[in-house]
Amino acid sequence: MQRFDFQDINLIPRKCIVNSRSECDTGVKFGKYTFVMPVVPANMECVINPEIAIKLAKAGYFYVMHRFESINPIDFSQQMKTLGLPISLSIGVNIPDYNLVLNLKRLDIFPDYLTIDIAHGHSIKMEQMIKYVRNIFPDTFIIAGNVSTPEAVTDLEAWGANAIKVGIGPGSACTTYTATGFGSRGTQASVINECYWQTKNAVIVADGGIKDPGDIAKALVLGASMVMIGGMFSALTDSPGSIIKGTNGQLYKEFWGSASAFQSGKVSRIEGTKNLLPLKSRSVLEEMKYLQECLQSAISYGGANCIVDFKMEVKYF
Repeated sequence: MQRFDFQDINLIPRKCIVNSRSECDTGVKFGKYTFVMPVVPANMECVINPEIAIKLAKAGYFYVMHRFESINPIDFSQQMKTLGLPISLSIGVNIPDYNLVLNLKRLDIFPDYLTIDIAHGHSIKMEQMIKYVRNIFPDTFIIAGNVSTPEAVTDLEAWGANAIKVGIGPGSACTTYTATGFGSRGTQASVINECYWQTKNAVIVADGGIKDPGDIAKALVLGASMVMIGGMFSALTDSPGSIIKGTNGQLYKEFWGSASAFQSGKVSRIEGTKNLLPLKSRSVLEEMKYLQECLQSAISYGGANCIVDFKMEVKYF
């Protein structure tokens, strides 16, 4: 079986059917909502916070709030409920996460989206948590991961996941591959495609390895319904990481992996690192607009005028 990554393929152009790329519709139905585009900032503490989540949700973009201690998920959920915005949270698979799910139910807070987010999603603990959430919140859209095999996709869907996050180790702040030898680094694009063909009703969230805007279009053609991006959103003017001034006077933003020692404060964590990325001049909403324009151009090159037709019609070599 031939394995490949985003940089190894080219999308094949088709006759353009629009007069301007602005005519191309990037909207995508994901769960019960339709969002402006199929792109979501990663649920990392250096990428998303409540302020950014509110900005994104008000502008019609999908978001996933991270699950780390710098936010109170109950308070955040109540705030989103008061604002009439979608509630999209991340949880893990340990006792505090079970307690959180139960407390949300007791407070009559029904998340629209729950992302069960662990490094190795094809596990008995994931199975137990998906089934628990499905029992407590039968109507909640469950996103589960991360995985990188068709077998894992089959299991997570059978356990009750609506969407499956695909990608182990392809992100620039992740060291899973170098530390363990496992993962989809260098093969993320083909892994997305393999996992897509294994689904029945669940959809794929491509997570990690997106280096250029064109990779978003490629991930969609390969079968993703949503594309999760970390590094591209971590060095923006309003991203949560601290601004660091380099010895050369260059300004940087901190970017770190969710499984890193820096995130957990535990030296035993080995599957992530902290990097410094040059500070960009755009805000998160400006970055989203830029990526939307890139995707609109891609749709026009693909001879389509919407995401559905683009995914169906475009081929690659």
